[in-house]
Amino acid sequence: MTEPNTPNSKPDAERSTAASGETVKRTDGPAPAPLKSPVTSRPSSRRKRVISSVLFGAVALAGVLIVLYAWQLPPFTSPIQSTENAQVRGQTTLISPQLSGYVYEVPVQDFQFVKTGDLLVRLDDRIYRQRLDQSLAQLNVQKASLANNLQQRHSAEATIVQRQAQLQNTIAQSRKSAADLRRNQALVTDGSVSKSELDVTRAADAQASAAVAEAKATLQIAREDLQTVIVNRGSLEASVANAEAAIQLARIDLDNTRIVAPRDGQLGQIGVRLGAYVNSGAQLMALVPERRWIIANMKETQMADVRLGQSVSFTVDALDNQTMHGRVQRISPATGSEFSLLPADNATGNFVKISQRIPVRIVVDDDQPMLERLRPGMSVVVSIDTSTEGDVPPDPTMP
Repeated sequence: MTEPNTPNSKPDAERSTAASGETVKRTDGPAPAPLKSPVTSRPSSRRKRVISSVLFGAVALAGVLIVLYAWQLPPFTSPIQSTENAQVRGQTTLISPQLSGYVYEVPVQDFQFVKTGDLLVRLDDRIYRQRLDQSLAQLNVQKASLANNLQQRHSAEATIVQRQAQLQNTIAQSRKSAADLRRNQALVTDGSVSKSELDVTRAADAQASAAVAEAKATLQIAREDLQTVIVNRGSLEASVANAEAAIQLARIDLDNTRIVAPRDGQLGQIGVRLGAYVNSGAQLMALVPERRWIIANMKETQMADVRLGQSVSFTVDALDNQTMHGRVQRISPATGSEFSLLPADNATGNFVKISQRIPVRIVVDDDQPMLERLRPGMSVVVSIDTSTEGDVPPDPTMP
């Protein structure tokens, strides 16, 4: 006898059917969905971890390689030593007056090209012209004194001749007086000459001897006067030379009222105006010659292979990074800190090591495009090829 389908018997039929793996079509309701075995996620998560590790390692390796390349460390060591601490230099000359005075003329303008000897500024020269005329007059006075000294010498020499003649005359008179005295002494014994006459003869003889002594002294005085004139001539000649030197100084001062260009070049801004009073040493303007070079402040750690004559390339910021070339000409004998006003003293206190900079002078090669556009003070990026060798470039000829 068949049992009716009851709720309690339905699950048993399903379990038996599922266990046997057979699909039974039921007529009393919808068929259940077939059972699927669960899919595990272990292989997929392991694959993701591997991929993530590989990507992280690749990024880390790329970062390390970038740092090594940026700092030029092995295996990316390069013979090129570069620095951004470099500038264009030139012989900028500050133009200043040597004298004080009012500005009478300024014939130049800002940034004008000038040649050697061109007039830049002219000061009022009236005072200095008068000083020159005064010096010329003083020279004439000294020359007249020198000529007068020559006349005094001639007069002193003539006086000596006169004194010599007087001495000869007094000597002759003294001899006559002596002869008269001898005769009178012989005659006084026989009474031909009285004693009073003998006394007169003796007095005349004594007087003649004194006259001889006086004439000799007068002659010596004349000779000393001549020597005085001769010595005084040296002083007068020195006075003439002094007056001539004063004339040269006056002419130099007069010439210095004209301030001219010391060499060819281009002027900077004109800092003086017509009618202004300027003192000696005041900065009027600047003159920049055409000569240019580069000063690159290299780190001391970059100087191991830097040698004179090595080729250099540099880019100029102001010229749209235009590449130009040059050569190492000189290397500073000391670091830049050694030339500072207050050198560092690391003998006391804490010490922090700082890489020092050594200035390197680089001469710019000629015949390059845009070379004339280089200006002192421009920033450049310098690269020295330490693998090259070359001759040390000579100093250019001074204009």
